[in-house]
Amino acid sequence: MGIRVVADLDLCQGHQLCQGEAPEVLGFDAGADVVTVLEEHPADALRPGVEDAVRYCPALALSIEETDE
Repeated sequence: MGIRVVADLDLCQGHQLCQGEAPEVLGFDAGADVVTVLEEHPADALRPGVEDAVRYCPALALSIEETDE
């Protein structure tokens, strides 16, 4: 079982807090002023940081989907 990281670019407000929590998984497109998902299916070891990024996103633009992978 794994996870898929999803970013809603319509909700993203460019705060960049997610990068501090999961820099290996989430980046930032300065030109578009939105988050970018660098690793859509991150390793299990990165899950805690991704969960924190989702939890602390002020715009609620991030989510995690469970996968069978």
